[in-house]
Amino acid sequence: MLKGSTEQSLNNIKDIRFGTWSKPSFKSYVEKSINGATIMNTSQDEPLVLRGKILTFINNKLDYKYWEKGAILIEKGIITEVGNHSDIDAPQNSKVIDYGEDLIVPGFIDGHVHYPQMGVIGSYGKKLIDWLNYYTYPEEVKFSSYAYAQSVAKLFLSETLKNGYTTSATFCTVHPESVDAFFYEAQKIKMRVIAGKVLMDRHAPDTLLDTAQKSFDDSQKLINRWHDNGRGLYAVTPRFAPTSTPGQLEVAGALFSNNNNVYLQSHVSEQLDEVDWVADLFPESSSYLDVYNRFSLLGKRALYGHGIYFSESDIEIASATDTTIIHCPTSNLFLGSGLFEYEKLRDAGIRLGLGTDIGGGTSLSPFATMKAAYEIAQLNNYSLSPLENFYRVTFGGANALHLDNKIGQIKSGFEADLTIIDLSSTDIIKNRMREVKNLPEMLFIQIMLADDRAIRSTFVNGKLVYEK
Repeated sequence: MLKGSTEQSLNNIKDIRFGTWSKPSFKSYVEKSINGATIMNTSQDEPLVLRGKILTFINNKLDYKYWEKGAILIEKGIITEVGNHSDIDAPQNSKVIDYGEDLIVPGFIDGHVHYPQMGVIGSYGKKLIDWLNYYTYPEEVKFSSYAYAQSVAKLFLSETLKNGYTTSATFCTVHPESVDAFFYEAQKIKMRVIAGKVLMDRHAPDTLLDTAQKSFDDSQKLINRWHDNGRGLYAVTPRFAPTSTPGQLEVAGALFSNNNNVYLQSHVSEQLDEVDWVADLFPESSSYLDVYNRFSLLGKRALYGHGIYFSESDIEIASATDTTIIHCPTSNLFLGSGLFEYEKLRDAGIRLGLGTDIGGGTSLSPFATMKAAYEIAQLNNYSLSPLENFYRVTFGGANALHLDNKIGQIKSGFEADLTIIDLSSTDIIKNRMREVKNLPEMLFIQIMLADDRAIRSTFVNGKLVYEK
């Protein structure tokens, strides 16, 4: 495993010319007032106090803490105190950002997304397999160019922060360049991310295929280079069972098993045609999920997008192996995939997260994702409460990624990834907020009506990285 500083790690990369390493230049704080948020002079190394309404979940039972007039003390990227602002004992040299009536929450967590698909968001009129062939694969061919991958990574990360997400688990492409570009850009802002090279050795264009051996060699090099390097974490990433031969799935299982604490991410049971295709390709397996189980691709830190068409046996396997399922509601609606059985999987004890699934998904907004999750649950006769929805994109998302000891809470000792929500970001929302009676109603209005205009600021590792 590669150790040492970020600078040293980047210098060890021989196959890509990065140029001269320089630390990211963050926007200087200057004393000003923006819609009630007073920002005072500070530097990156000075203690920082954020004031405002504060909401954080504290366990998986949806218990939470809420302060109407709260404060958070951040020192060297870590939360050291949180509580009523009158009770925070901040160092004398601390600088203060007072967000007034804005809501401070843990940074949002996107459990399943494809950064290389930024260029095909909103492409018209295809089901999953046709959508991949017609839109996704032609776009992903371009990522053999490091420069192109870097430009898209920058756009993705910028839009992610603009929407209040501070952690993403993303697929790259089959090209190692796409992985290097993504981790490099994420490290500039010290963002916690999970990513990996896609493994595909069949049923895709020749220009996107590797081999079992090459996928092993490339992935192992990338794991050595990026896993647990700074705040980056690596995911072994077979795209989905149909595009990998049994030999490549064996390789993926070996990479997952033999590298300490790496992740595994893929897709499962997204559309009925896909499920039938997998049954034809793997007749010895009892189900789509069982294919992955046979190749040792389930377990802790295994993240699977979708999981719409699960049998009772599949649900038992996912629960018993502690495999995470990421619900991707805007994608499921856009591609006509089906209705995720949220209540059923949750009650079975399966770890669940929410994902934007760009570009099958149609928005990087956490509000759009939560809104679609609510609407799908309604169609399944379950009312997904606003508290549970916000839990899923904060503490619940961290739990789904096995990172709930580091992120997802506003708590002493946790990494200071934070999102500030303007609760009156539009005239319609401002009008609705006049009659708000309680916290759940306040959150529900944001879920139903808000968009990226509601994100006032985003902090990563204690630093302001986005400001409206």
